[in-house]
Amino acid sequence: MPVVTPLRIVIGEDSALFREGLAALLATVGHEVVGRAGSAATAVAQSRAHQPDVVVLDIRMPSADEGLDAALEIRAWDPPTPVLLLSQHIEARRSVELVTGGGFGYLLKDRVLDVDDFLVSLERVARGGTALDPEVVARLVGAARAATILDALTPRELDVLQLMAEGRSNAAIGTRLFLSERTVESHVRSVLGKLAIPDSAGDHRRVLAILAYLDARRE
Repeated sequence: MPVVTPLRIVIGEDSALFREGLAALLATVGHEVVGRAGSAATAVAQSRAHQPDVVVLDIRMPSADEGLDAALEIRAWDPPTPVLLLSQHIEARRSVELVTGGGFGYLLKDRVLDVDDFLVSLERVARGGTALDPEVVARLVGAARAATILDALTPRELDVLQLMAEGRSNAAIGTRLFLSERTVESHVRSVLGKLAIPDSAGDHRRVLAILAYLDARRE
């Protein structure tokens, strides 16, 4: 397991078995679970009371998108609290506004089984970064290949865009695609330029690259 920075965490999950198992995993690596909630409303209340470093929420608690609604509320606070959503299905449209602010992750629940990657994603979100599930991004980018907004991108740039949207660094992208970090940097610059992502977006330019497509698809 990777070396982790201790975090204070609230878990919102209506399955007691999954909730307690996740809490045990997080405690094992040195994190402190300061709140456990079986409903979205309780998760919001505990998050407000404990001011954790990050909140882990099931997107459905127990039905519809109650966890997503809770995430939107928590992210609207000043200052916003980072949120990592867990889901058994892909729901992208309403997640767009969460991703734009950073401090947000969206992973399929199966991803928790890859403990090291899950812990890295959790810490990235707690630091204000973004972590999107590879399957979510793959579906979005795959569907986007015929979209006008991405017509200018080469197949390799689309591969880089997919990994960027997952929140991976240039070094990690290079490792995955067997490219040098300098080559990846060149591809990233090209993607951002072709998608007209402004320099003023700062640290969120990489995430906005995928959101440029998502926004184009929304009705």
